[in-house]
Amino acid sequence: MRHLLMSLALCLIVLPAAAEEIVLGLSSDTVSINTNFDGSEILIFGAVKRDAPFPSEPRMQVIVTVSGPSEPVTVRRKEKKFGIWVNTDAIEIDSAPSFYAISTTTLLGLSLTETEDVRHRISIPRAIRSVDAPANISNSETFTQALIRIKSKSDQYQLNEGTISFDEQTLFRTSIALPAALTEGDYETRIFLTRAGEVISQYETSIYVRKVGMERWLFTLSREQAFLYGLLSLGIAIFAGWGASAIFSVFRR
Repeated sequence: MRHLLMSLALCLIVLPAAAEEIVLGLSSDTVSINTNFDGSEILIFGAVKRDAPFPSEPRMQVIVTVSGPSEPVTVRRKEKKFGIWVNTDAIEIDSAPSFYAISTTTLLGLSLTETEDVRHRISIPRAIRSVDAPANISNSETFTQALIRIKSKSDQYQLNEGTISFDEQTLFRTSIALPAALTEGDYETRIFLTRAGEVISQYETSIYVRKVGMERWLFTLSREQAFLYGLLSLGIAIFAGWGASAIFSVFRR
């Protein structure tokens, strides 16, 4: 009897968390990069499916993240010595997303607790995985902050608070602007439902960013036929130089 009561108690704990699920849609799950690509926009929309009535308070919030392929990054500090700027300290960041965007229904700090952020790595600083800094560097967090600042200026890191429209706590939609400088690969898209800062449901899918046309041909050639790619690049450079020289000679006459 005791074991039966314990099992019933566990069911009562688990069921409410599974009572709300995400049904997701994307305007497109593929982004094609060609020579004229100057950025794109992805519309993310969906609905909350419920198996039972939901409480009106606290209100449910939605968080959407889009993360590009991760890669190691070296961040260097510059200092002015003898009138010139030189590199001094450097830190190797183990893994940082090439692109990262967060959209929320309200302020991120009101949608998510610190504990849940640590668990799911949702905020931009949490999405960056650093390694231990050299012993001579005491303020290693400033290097991560510098990387975030640089990426944010080029729209490669985005925090878009309050940009998700959430109608009747059921239908949600938002758009993510993708900059022109995109890394090819799979862009992991995650949607979180939270209540009182706790994640109650999540959904994951991917957006595929691929080079097409001439961009794809050149990319493949550079990876599979590096020697031919080098000769082609040299030939184009020589032809461009000769053409510019010929045009300049015509104007001089």
